[in-house]
Amino acid sequence: MQNMLSHGFHWKPFRGARLGICSALALIAGLAFGSVQAADRGSLKYAEGRFDAATATYEVVAGDDLAAISERFSVTVPELRAQNKLTTDKIEVGQKLVVAASGNGITGVLGSPSATTTISGTQLPAPQPKFGGVIKDDALQSKPWWAPRIVPPKGAPNILLILTDDAGFAVPSTFGGVIPTPTMDSIAANGLRYNRIFSTSLCSPTRAALITGRNHHSVGFGVIAEQATGFPGYNSVIGADNATIGRILRDNGYATSWFGKDHNTPTYEASQAGPFTQWPTGMGFDYFYGFVGGDANQWGPNLFRNTTQIYPWIGHEGTLKMDRSDPKAAIWPVTGKESSWNLVTAMADDAIAWMDRIHQIDPDQPIFLHYVPGASHAPHHPTREWVDKIHAMHLFDDGYEKLRERIFANQQRLGVIPKGLKLTPWPNEMLTPWDKLSADAKKLYIRQVEVFAAYVAYSDYEIGRVIQHFKDLGRLENTLIIYQNGDNGTSAEGGPEGTFSEVAFFNGVKPPVDVQMKFYEAWGTELAYNHMSAGWSWAFDTPFDWFKQNASRLGGTNQNMVIQWPARIKDQGGLREQFMHVIDHVPTILEVTGIKAPEVVDGIKQKPIEGTSYAYTFDAANAKAPSRHTTQYFEMMGQWAMYHDGWLMSTKVDRAPWDAFSSANPDPLNNQVFQLYDLSKSWNQSEDIAAQHPDKVKEMRAMFLEEARKYQVLPLDASVGARVAAQRPSLTAGRNEYVYTAPMIGLPQGDAPYLLNTSYTITADITIPEGGAEGMIVTSGGRFAGFGMYLLKGKPVFLWNLLDLERIKWEGPDTLTPGQHTIEFDSKYEGLGAATMAFNNFSGIGKGADTTFKVDGKVVATKKMERTIPIILQWDESFDIGSDTITGVNDADYKPPFPLTAKLNKLTIKVDRPKLSPEDIKKLEEALKKVESARE
Repeated sequence: MQNMLSHGFHWKPFRGARLGICSALALIAGLAFGSVQAADRGSLKYAEGRFDAATATYEVVAGDDLAAISERFSVTVPELRAQNKLTTDKIEVGQKLVVAASGNGITGVLGSPSATTTISGTQLPAPQPKFGGVIKDDALQSKPWWAPRIVPPKGAPNILLILTDDAGFAVPSTFGGVIPTPTMDSIAANGLRYNRIFSTSLCSPTRAALITGRNHHSVGFGVIAEQATGFPGYNSVIGADNATIGRILRDNGYATSWFGKDHNTPTYEASQAGPFTQWPTGMGFDYFYGFVGGDANQWGPNLFRNTTQIYPWIGHEGTLKMDRSDPKAAIWPVTGKESSWNLVTAMADDAIAWMDRIHQIDPDQPIFLHYVPGASHAPHHPTREWVDKIHAMHLFDDGYEKLRERIFANQQRLGVIPKGLKLTPWPNEMLTPWDKLSADAKKLYIRQVEVFAAYVAYSDYEIGRVIQHFKDLGRLENTLIIYQNGDNGTSAEGGPEGTFSEVAFFNGVKPPVDVQMKFYEAWGTELAYNHMSAGWSWAFDTPFDWFKQNASRLGGTNQNMVIQWPARIKDQGGLREQFMHVIDHVPTILEVTGIKAPEVVDGIKQKPIEGTSYAYTFDAANAKAPSRHTTQYFEMMGQWAMYHDGWLMSTKVDRAPWDAFSSANPDPLNNQVFQLYDLSKSWNQSEDIAAQHPDKVKEMRAMFLEEARKYQVLPLDASVGARVAAQRPSLTAGRNEYVYTAPMIGLPQGDAPYLLNTSYTITADITIPEGGAEGMIVTSGGRFAGFGMYLLKGKPVFLWNLLDLERIKWEGPDTLTPGQHTIEFDSKYEGLGAATMAFNNFSGIGKGADTTFKVDGKVVATKKMERTIPIILQWDESFDIGSDTITGVNDADYKPPFPLTAKLNKLTIKVDRPKLSPEDIKKLEEALKKVESARE
């Protein structure tokens, strides 16, 4: 992989008495409605006076009696007498009665179009109320009746729930970090700080837990969606018995929205074919603007509005180019201007526009806005303006170890960590000390972290714009803002050296510093899919150790957050240290809104909410109250831990996050080194006391197994890379031939033909018009990995982009003449394929292939590919026919969308996957036994 590319309606006023049929009907309906105000009510009686929910008082109107009022408010007549100290059933018009309703609170005249009601929320959607009007033989003698509009309880706050990505405890300045996050600082100063809010240690799982209030395995997200396996705790399906907070609030009258990252849609349901039940709009969020998947190129993302893919950056593209003409150059120069469009800003703009729409249509309707930016997940894509601001601050010039020490001192000064805490040691064997690095490595790493820091600061600024708009609309006073820093610890998936392309990391390729230096000027731009050195990641998890993915270490799970609610929280700047978990957000939101968790949704009985409300911490009197969340398990890819009443038993980390392709622990439940911590004394897991308390270790191991059985954690699986390439449901599952007869774009990788680690043939039948043709025939992936078959200046081309490190190109010698032509690319794979991974063995993937390129049956090029991409293409790019969306597989040849100007008659893809022989299976089983023996 080290080879590099060398290179009109007109209104008429009413006159006279001439009416059309519609106008006449409208007029009659209006007269009829007016006349029924005094019409016979029939035998049914309903109290139609006004109810003030704030004081729980009802004003009696003509025709009322206690029975009618009882019917409306679901209270008994004796209760009404008792509440109002009535000695008789006689009531007077204008009299105000206290109605401590056990049912729903109705405001306005019941049956009128303006009436509203709260609901019990036990069943969603709420049952349609029985008709309360009068139906006679004709409309004039009948009385219409409208069901009241459902609204949240009076005084229910707006909710802004913010979750950033891949940000450890020490990232924001609010908790001692050096990266400026003034928005988070402001929320903290005007609200509360929390230093013990826990995540699951990984993206999809934390997000699933956050929106459901249930443990990640309970809702099918034991791992990220791209690693889903066929077990209940790992299938990436949030079941219909786990309604989200979006669904609950929406059905109780909130306007609901989701902006940013959606990593909770199964990969095999992410296409335009749906189904859309697992998309945000299908899970109770009325509006969605964001990307589906784990990563997103912020300069050109896989972006959707609701379920429609959009490309708003078109027309705002930059002119950046990287000159690779000299393969020996230390740094490839970049020229041109960056795009004027970036998702970080565009997302805030769209959130503000959505708020305006809702506020203008119904200024009284509370809103729930789930705001989940891509920052600071790789690729780190801030604008140059923010990179320059951070660079001028020289925050990182003295290296990651000194940074860690400064952050630790800041944390002590701010009081966000306990006094006297000891800093865990630096892992010299795993992460090279700063003073041992070469000058080039230092220069590169500083560039990496400055881009990361710029990304964080940029995102925090845009979050500030959204919060400011709550104030501009006059809504801030009664808005609960929950701003959680990180869905897990800081990511170390760039490895010790970082990477110019995270796509390379997920294929097990780790370019050395000299190769990465070539991309130095491209770092952070659309020309890189960059990540930073894990040394910075370790520092950004201070005072803890380890990273994202490490569920047994606090560096992977201990987040922080700030909360502001001016109408309720008065302990400004207060610190809360109670143990909490992301599953606690939902019950907290339900408590403060006065909304119950439903028992039944769409006729399906719901699983219990598993989190615990932390609303009690909002009051200063409870600042030091004991935590109400006392027990919590953690598990991620075979690493696990058990928390109970201040004790934490955890497994020792046996795999670095960047080591995703080694043989996995075959028995992660028992084949472990167990550690024990008393967090009241060892707040950051600095003192292991397992040897002194063997009975406690045994007790907590048993407790974990009990929790694991309860919450669908079993079976434990320590594999990482193997699960990315594992078979799962797909629109292509079981198919070996695919036929397309028309252009199509936007098919995600999970539903596209999978051409890795297999033999395949791509055949395109096209018609060239007079004057020639060019453009993309078929492509999958993009700038950082993928393939394409296209016409370039009339000549047929096939190209494989091997992780932006090498491009292999097959090209026909002649321009295609007008008429029909057949272009064929055939690849014969040499390895055993992905089936070897079922044996914890990677020997079958990424092998070479013999290839042949034909035009009209004639061989025009043959090549031997020494290696192929082993795991995935660029996951945020799609499979396209007839054009190329987002980025191209070869910038030197064309610029997207590169539409095909020939006619596509038929495109056929045939796949011939390798099959393991009995002898192959025997060898793989023997190899697996050796691995298992070595681990015992």
